[in-house]
Amino acid sequence: MDGLYDQVRIAVHQVWRRRWLAIAVAWGVAVLGWLVIALIPSTYEAKARLFVQMQSILPNQMGVTPDERNNQLMRLKQTLTSNENLVRVARRTDLNSMIANESDLGAVVSALRTRITITALPDGMIEIKATSNISGFTNGQNARTAAASVQGLIDIFIEQNLAGDRRETGQSLTFLDEELARRETALREAEQRRMEFEQRYMGLLPGEGSITQRMSAARAELANLEQQVVAGQASVNAMRGQLAATPQTIPGVGDSSGTASGQVAALEGQLNQYLARGWTEGHPDIVALRGQIARLRPYAAAERRSGNTGGMPNPSFVSLRALMAEREAQLAAASARRNQIQSDLAQLSSRQSTEPGLATEQERLGRDYNVLKQQYDQLLANREQVRLRGDMQTRTSPITVQVVEPPAVPNAPSAPNRPIFLTVVLILAFGAGVAAAFVKGQLQMTFPTQGRLASVTGLPVLGTLSEVITPPVRAQRRQRLVWLGGATAALGASWVVLMLVEFWQRSGVA
Repeated sequence: MDGLYDQVRIAVHQVWRRRWLAIAVAWGVAVLGWLVIALIPSTYEAKARLFVQMQSILPNQMGVTPDERNNQLMRLKQTLTSNENLVRVARRTDLNSMIANESDLGAVVSALRTRITITALPDGMIEIKATSNISGFTNGQNARTAAASVQGLIDIFIEQNLAGDRRETGQSLTFLDEELARRETALREAEQRRMEFEQRYMGLLPGEGSITQRMSAARAELANLEQQVVAGQASVNAMRGQLAATPQTIPGVGDSSGTASGQVAALEGQLNQYLARGWTEGHPDIVALRGQIARLRPYAAAERRSGNTGGMPNPSFVSLRALMAEREAQLAAASARRNQIQSDLAQLSSRQSTEPGLATEQERLGRDYNVLKQQYDQLLANREQVRLRGDMQTRTSPITVQVVEPPAVPNAPSAPNRPIFLTVVLILAFGAGVAAAFVKGQLQMTFPTQGRLASVTGLPVLGTLSEVITPPVRAQRRQRLVWLGGATAALGASWVVLMLVEFWQRSGVA
């Protein structure tokens, strides 16, 4: 322990003997370090935080899906630092004084892009930072430039959010309206061509679809009508045989109301009543009465020829005659429809043979019409969706931007931290001075103690002589000691002055 204490005393003595070297080295290191710190430009940083809230109340059918919302936010973040936006920011700040031509503008914009940082934070927060350390600007200008850059980006962000989608919606509506007008004209022409074709070739056949499909439906209906005609003909023939074997009247006393002549007379009287009321010949009841009279007249004539004009009418004969008249009417209608379809099939078959490309033409017309119709319906649906989305954006916004932390002019530079650096340089300067004095003491071949001399030479030391200090020497040393304290105090005072200047500059920025 005593040896360590001696070593410390020896080291302190060596430094103290070379104290002027230590203070000189300390002054040199301090001045050099403080000069380097002074040459470092001050960097001022301004930041702001935005809260971006996605609109999630409206349904996805309105055109604002979650993926689209996220894409919209990413697009805004990417386009926020575009050349156009950064030019607008530069024009609104003190950077405009550095722009004399287009080349200066490009350099300013490139430098500004490197000093801007946009970070997406959790919970929908966005942080925008901007720094300024332009050597030609004062500290106040750099601070104002940083804050103005952040504020300019916020303004552009809000403008893009409010006007970007609405401008895009208006352009989309204009394009869709033009396309709809063009497709509507083409669709109307295709529909007219298809209608003309159907009226010319397919209007007489039943069903829908192509010519082959309609002809197949017509043949199926024709086969059904053939069966109906055969069955109806057999039924009419059977009823005629039954009617011929059934007497018209039952012998005895009775009126003529049940005979065919009596029925004709009753129907004619009813017809006269209807005509007297002002009914026209086209009235359904008039037409039905005349049809019944026409069917009963042959039976009335046969009754007159046979002289059977009296007696009680036979109910079976009357029922059979009415049922046969109904079956004959059904048979006639089925036969007429069969003949019509046969005529139409023959006519269309003839046209197919003379015009082989008829089916191909129909398929082409149908295909063109269907394609145009699908495109028109899709465009119409898209236009309505875009229009609804535009109306929604007029009243609401899919992204709500709220400035949580507005940018403020910084009153202190973010870098470098001069008070810390000045203090560190001062400490390093004192340390460098002490180290220089100690190293020089180690390099010189002197022996501070009697034991050191004996250990190095290996010879016994007979004695030591103490230094005799006279009063003039003591006064001279006291004066030098005052000078040393003044030099040390001057170094500390220089540090205090530099600290005061730094804080004074900061107060001037604020």
